[in-house]
Amino acid sequence: MLPLGGCWSGVCRAAPELPLEPDEALLRPVCNMGYARGRCVRFPARSGPDAVRFTVRADDGSSVRIYYVVERDHHPFAHGPLEYSRALGSLVEPPPDGNLGRQAQAYVNSYLRRKTESSAEQP
Repeated sequence: MLPLGGCWSGVCRAAPELPLEPDEALLRPVCNMGYARGRCVRFPARSGPDAVRFTVRADDGSSVRIYYVVERDHHPFAHGPLEYSRALGSLVEPPPDGNLGRQAQAYVNSYLRRKTESSAEQP
């Protein structure tokens, strides 16, 4: 399964001053999987994270609590909890890093979509 629960498209923010929509050849194998260092010419050379992973910790019907781990060379770089409010349709306290917030939102959207599809398939 893809880290964000599905294949996503959008704007590459590896070089914030030069946003770019990546082509299909990069989206799934590089952009959507993480670990683009050395595989993408736009990936920053500086020390920093390579990938972000998410998991659902709890879903009580009104909120979805997720946990994220930002990785560098397959090791934790940063981590923490986030909460998504169904009533608000967004994260309760978005992280200061806008990219992490957008990725968390994409992950929750995929989770909710899969959950809805799964419920529709059951008799």
